[in-house]
Amino acid sequence: MTSDPADYDVIVIGGGPAGENAAAYAIAGSERTAAIVERELVGGECSYWACMPSKAMLRPVHVLSGAKAMAGITASGLDLEAVLKRRDAFTHNHDDSSQVDWATDNRIDVVRGNGRLAGARLVEADGRLLRARHAVVLATGTKAHIPDIPGLRDALPWTSRDATNLHEVPRRVVIVGGGVVACEAATWLAAFGAEVTMLVRGAALLGNAEPFAKERVAAALVEAGVKVRFGTEPVRVERAEAKDTGAGRIHGGPVTVQLRDSSIEADEIIVAAGRAPATAELGLATVGLPDGYVEVDDQLAVRGVDGDWLYAVGDVNHRAALTHMGKYQARVCGDVIAARAQGRPLADARYAATADHAQVPQVVFTAPEVASVGHTEAAARRAGYAVETVELDIAVAGSSLARDNYAGRAKIVIDTATDTLLGATFVGPEVGELIHAATIAVVGKVPLATLWHAVPAYPTVSELWLRLLEERRA
Repeated sequence: MTSDPADYDVIVIGGGPAGENAAAYAIAGSERTAAIVERELVGGECSYWACMPSKAMLRPVHVLSGAKAMAGITASGLDLEAVLKRRDAFTHNHDDSSQVDWATDNRIDVVRGNGRLAGARLVEADGRLLRARHAVVLATGTKAHIPDIPGLRDALPWTSRDATNLHEVPRRVVIVGGGVVACEAATWLAAFGAEVTMLVRGAALLGNAEPFAKERVAAALVEAGVKVRFGTEPVRVERAEAKDTGAGRIHGGPVTVQLRDSSIEADEIIVAAGRAPATAELGLATVGLPDGYVEVDDQLAVRGVDGDWLYAVGDVNHRAALTHMGKYQARVCGDVIAARAQGRPLADARYAATADHAQVPQVVFTAPEVASVGHTEAAARRAGYAVETVELDIAVAGSSLARDNYAGRAKIVIDTATDTLLGATFVGPEVGELIHAATIAVVGKVPLATLWHAVPAYPTVSELWLRLLEERRA
């Protein structure tokens, strides 16, 4: 290790979207300096192995579905080679030079290596020592969790990274899991011609979503040819010829997945059974912290570390494991670091992250899409709210024009004490574009009486807001 540390005002460990935002906001409009320490690609999981490649593959599936549902349009199918080429354009073929150029243009140094804490305000990166004058930000995200099932690790299963970066489509695929990653992967794999079987330990898909959302996604997957087996998980996995052939390539010979009462043979197995914090080698013990997720306060400062110098943003703090929420936290964190560096008070609302407390928007890009924000009815009741709900099919002029035989459903959860929205869920084609209006209503605590005067344009799918208010008025 070098004896003399390189000094920066702010050091960020992890170069994903959250880390990039934290660094940029912390030094914006100042002479402060920043460095991002990244062991893989600047841009992180979202840019190369998650959000961007997955949505690049799902979008053609959605467009084709919409074309088939519209009279007067002839849709022949997907050109897989072209779909994957488009995906690779979005990931820049795993070349992060444009992201590095962005950092350089914003006066942020990129330090290649495995970053880890080496004491208060100290970061070590492959033998190079860095020292922060004001702040160190942890933005290392998470990694795929592989359950402790006999034979599973030895079988070299695909994780989400393989599924989003596939170079060949397995003819038969078993997906272990029933969450967002599992459902989205099943959507594009079925559209690409794979025979997909989902093994779901619980009784429904998509965890804590509204029941009607779970049911509609499951029904659509089954209609697309996916076999969904609930209350089922592997007890053993066997693969005689497992080979590390590279990400997105079939990892050897056939896989046998042993269940309690039967077995399934597949060409590939995908594990989509949750995530684990990427902190095992982060040096947390050097500042008195245990391994695992890192707990933070609403200013994103790490609890249990004195001096307001250590922060954590994104998946690693386990508050809301979504790219847009990590970037939101990073913006708050960067502003907090800048204010403290300048000795300014933190009285303004922008210096506290509150949206990741029951105001989180999310879109699941299955077919149909699921878009939600805030509390579900069950979550609101568990939190002690007295609630009223309105639930109805999305059947307005805009939806019928958007797609023949449009099928969708919407639900809002109302706090009866304040007559404001606690949450909303939409299911249907393209409903991800509707969620921001609901997010504004939830975050802004807009009274329903005021929403009557937010007139939806005609003829758009947004007219469903009027129908929801009318249903409640009746």
